[in-house]
Amino acid sequence: MTLPPTVDAELGDDGIWRVDGGDLGCARLLIHLRRHVMTLEAGTVVHLTSTDPVAPIDLPAWCRLTGHVYRGPVEQPGRPTYAIEVASAPAPTAPDRPWHRA
Repeated sequence: MTLPPTVDAELGDDGIWRVDGGDLGCARLLIHLRRHVMTLEAGTVVHLTSTDPVAPIDLPAWCRLTGHVYRGPVEQPGRPTYAIEVASAPAPTAPDRPWHRA
């Protein structure tokens, strides 16, 4: 699998990273999320927007696999958004298949 280009991410004034997953399916979404959280300090919160209907199932499962903290849905107008807190020592995963441990 070829790694897709990076999705948009920006740091809000409130210190929360916002990652726009758009309409990507969860497999590609997790590749982007993995890339992004690898660059962040432990305890950093990321708000991920995604219209993928499987995201509320796959994101908590991925967090359990890696050790990141799934904080759940975020109340906000527009597309569904989910909060994830970066772990201090996440389990490594494969770059092109982040749903598999490395």
